[in-house]
Amino acid sequence: MEPTYASLKLTNLFTRQSIEVNALVGTGATFMCVSEEVALQLGFDINEVSQQVVTLADGHQCKVPKIAPIEIMFGNRSYVTEAVVLGNEPLLGVIPMEAMDLIVDPRQQVLIANPQHPNYPVVLAK
Repeated sequence: MEPTYASLKLTNLFTRQSIEVNALVGTGATFMCVSEEVALQLGFDINEVSQQVVTLADGHQCKVPKIAPIEIMFGNRSYVTEAVVLGNEPLLGVIPMEAMDLIVDPRQQVLIANPQHPNYPVVLAK
C-alpha cells in the first residue's frame, strides 16, 4: 500500500506567515511534525522554542524543538496546535486528524473529511 499524502496550509499565528506543504498522513503518529526548513519558513527560531521528548518508531527517545501556535488547514477544516520539529518532511499525526474529523479513504488512499460529517468537524468529547 502506497503512503497517503495531503496538501495542508500551515500558519504561524504570531507572525501570520503561511506555507503550503504536502504532508505524509501518519495514522501511527501522534502530533504534527515539520522539518527544520518548514519551521524556519514559518518564521520560528527553533533555538528559542520549548523542547519536547518524543519516542521514535524504533523506541529511541530524543528531545526536539516544539513550535506553537500553528494553524493547520485542510479544505474547509482547521486546527490550532503545536508541532514538533523532526524529520525531513511534514507528517500529519492523529491528534490534528481527529480534531478536524478527517479520515483516510483506504480505497483511494487520500485524506478526506469524515463523510458522516461533511459540512463541519464533529469530535468525541467523552
